[in-house]
Amino acid sequence: MQTYGIGGTEVKGDVSESISEIQQNRTLLIEKLTSDAPVKPEIVQGLTRIEEVFEKFKPQKELEFQDSEGVTRQETLNFTGLSDFGVKGITAQSEFLQNLTMQKEQLQKIIKQLKSNKMMRKALENPDTRQALLNSIYAMIKEVEQA
Repeated sequence: MQTYGIGGTEVKGDVSESISEIQQNRTLLIEKLTSDAPVKPEIVQGLTRIEEVFEKFKPQKELEFQDSEGVTRQETLNFTGLSDFGVKGITAQSEFLQNLTMQKEQLQKIIKQLKSNKMMRKALENPDTRQALLNSIYAMIKEVEQA
């Protein structure tokens, strides 16, 4: 290295920059988590953990769901941590989504039964036996509704 008269020293070009790159396994997400715009923007300092951010801002979102008959239903989802953004976290907060999940699971069980039940598959292949099976199912539904 060469020394200069004003006290500086030469720095070689192979020195890394002072700003480090974001690691490849990191993601930064910024999103508006509430429906309401802030009354007055504020600068918040000192929040060092994600939990503190959720405690400070208490994000929530109002959603409108529509069922198969066209009936709409309002629900509010509250986010208290990152786990609330997953399927399980959102479903746990919504009665509507819990009912849909239960219906999905029941239909999957029925499909599994139909795939593994040879007698049922054989009955469904024949149009006459299929109609008789449907008639008996409708009769059972009517009986349950009357009870």
